Amino acid sequence: MSMPVRGKGKRDHRFDNVDHALSLFNKMIEKYPKPSIVEFNKLLGAIVKMKHYAIVVSKYRQIELLGVSHNVYSMNILINCFCQLGRIDFGFSVLGKMLKLGVEPSAVTFSTLINGLCNRSKISEAFCMFDEMTEKGYQPNLIVYSTVLKGLSKTGNTDRAVRFLRLMEGRGYEPNIVAYSTVIDCLCKNGLLKEALDLFSEVKVKGIRPNIITYNCLIHGMCNLGQQEEATRLLNEMVDNNISINIDTYNILIDALCKEGTISKAVETIDMMRKQGIEPNVVTYNTLVDAHCKDGMVFEAEDIIDAMIKRGIEPDVVTYNALINGHFLQNEMDKARRVFNLMIEKRCEPDIVTYSTMINGYCKGKRLDEAMELFHEISLKGPIPDTVTYSTLLQSMFQLGRVSTACELFRKMLASGQVPDLVTCSILLNGLGKTGDIEEAVKLFQAM
Repeated sequence: MSMPVRGKGKRDHRFDNVDHALSLFNKMIEKYPKPSIVEFNKLLGAIVKMKHYAIVVSKYRQIELLGVSHNVYSMNILINCFCQLGRIDFGFSVLGKMLKLGVEPSAVTFSTLINGLCNRSKISEAFCMFDEMTEKGYQPNLIVYSTVLKGLSKTGNTDRAVRFLRLMEGRGYEPNIVAYSTVIDCLCKNGLLKEALDLFSEVKVKGIRPNIITYNCLIHGMCNLGQQEEATRLLNEMVDNNISINIDTYNILIDALCKEGTISKAVETIDMMRKQGIEPNVVTYNTLVDAHCKDGMVFEAEDIIDAMIKRGIEPDVVTYNALINGHFLQNEMDKARRVFNLMIEKRCEPDIVTYSTMINGYCKGKRLDEAMELFHEISLKGPIPDTVTYSTLLQSMFQLGRVSTACELFRKMLASGQVPDLVTCSILLNGLGKTGDIEEAVKLFQAM
């Protein structure tokens, strides 16, 4: 898709990629007199939309050397780029430079920095920034309030999120449905369904129309607490209110039905979904594959995978992980390995769940050497082995009497920076305790 850059009184410049954009930039810097910062902002703002943040930073430095003065818009773009690159510290340096040059920060300036802090889960710093903003007389707008609210909800700060919602109202900013949905989602994810429903009722009393996201959050919360009947009631309410049910809504219900063990009802829901013109996606199929595998119906799960491929949906890492786990649950280790080899052949990159499932399956089948081969593979090329993987291997080693190998692995775990949890420590103590090697246990714990 071509990105337009409009010059005042001139035809649009259009480019299809970053190289084309940079070619235009090079032409601009050769002009005399130099284009204004406004013209550069239009071009580089478009490159930001292409997510080439580092390039934008370097080009703004080049503009400075040409003697073109920055304005608040250009500095906001710079701050955004630094935040996107994970260098919030440089973003704050730009803010300092703005104040030094007498460039007045805008609400966007603060909103961008607050968003950067929230994305890094630095909620306390984001709050400090918000307070500093108001103390200095800058009036936060709805974007700033929504950004902080999103950060609080993302990190599970339910009490503070609700209080902040009330603060918005108290300062004359009526939260919109996005803000309410954010808090409702946070409450549901923390199991506070009653509070979420109270807030939902408040939304309706205020005449604010709930959207699909609001309903999906509540349905998900109900399903997580096993309240499928209430979820169905809410589904009917959506239909009555002419809110189109989307694939996400159905996937929530299908997942809940599968976890409840009622796979037949999940299949019925998919049939109903199709009648409404909504086709299952990879998430839908993965839920069914996983449910069938856990229920010992691996052959049926393979049929489902064949059906999804015929419909043009390629299996992803989640699909393969479910099938591998299903084979291991049936003690079909060689079949699990064939699925593992197939996913690599299909260029579907195994993740830590894949490797952990394979290692766990091999360990339970007392095929430790094959488990260790996979462990060495991930140690060399990633993903990084987690505590669960180490604990699984240690347990197997002690069960097979390979005590010295277990101690060596534990040392490697410490050297890798992984922190042993209670399960790992219990495995180590029990394993060494049975051999009477308490002295070795003391040495290993001292190494921690």
